[in-house]
Amino acid sequence: NPHLEKMKEDILYHFALGTGTHDFPAMFGDVKFVCVGGSPSRMKAFIAYIAEELGLGSPGCDYPNICAGTDRYAMYKVGPVLSVSHGMGIPSISIMLHELIKLLYHAKCSNITIIRIGTSGGIGLEPGSVVITRQSVDATFKPQFEQVILGKTVIRSTNLDEQLAKELMQCSKEINQFNTVIGNTMCTLDFYEGQGRLDGAICLYNEEEKLQYLKEAYDAGVRNIEMESSVFAAMCNLSGVKGK
Repeated sequence: NPHLEKMKEDILYHFALGTGTHDFPAMFGDVKFVCVGGSPSRMKAFIAYIAEELGLGSPGCDYPNICAGTDRYAMYKVGPVLSVSHGMGIPSISIMLHELIKLLYHAKCSNITIIRIGTSGGIGLEPGSVVITRQSVDATFKPQFEQVILGKTVIRSTNLDEQLAKELMQCSKEINQFNTVIGNTMCTLDFYEGQGRLDGAICLYNEEEKLQYLKEAYDAGVRNIEMESSVFAAMCNLSGVKGK
């Protein structure tokens, strides 16, 4: 964004951080991996796990929330790993990603990998399986993210880094603890009707129609359903960040 260069100070409002009040290179300059997920408590548990795996933390060690000045998102850091919550749905993760990408830019980070982790609804898979996303598709199975900007519809690609998918699959084979597949992830705008559930407040289709839709999704290569991957993929692509 060329407009950022004209700003005296960039305030990352929803992180309660700003270039005028915080030394971004000192705080985040060594970051190489960013893992994002919906829940603040999960992302705190994740950073504690990573700290132990990397030998950078001690048992019972507490990790402060870097974004404690706001209740919108939570952020934790250990070594080169940043763990950030993004809430539920495209609007919430979009806001977070705008500020996260700017944070990494102001911190002068390089060779960043961002990975979204979280629960999702599987299609044709055993519960507990891991899906590594090849590309995010919309509810009509198209690999695109559609957004209205200044009154005009803009369509952006949602393909994700293919080499990173292969590397993650190889890691899974070496760990050999859970079933892992590479497939398409369907991103919906809603948890209930958008995902074909029968238990929402409103439902104007029957179970047979639901199952037919899920079969069509499976045939299109979809292996799981969630609500954030499309804008995640689009923004990683546009900013030149390797994402999965």
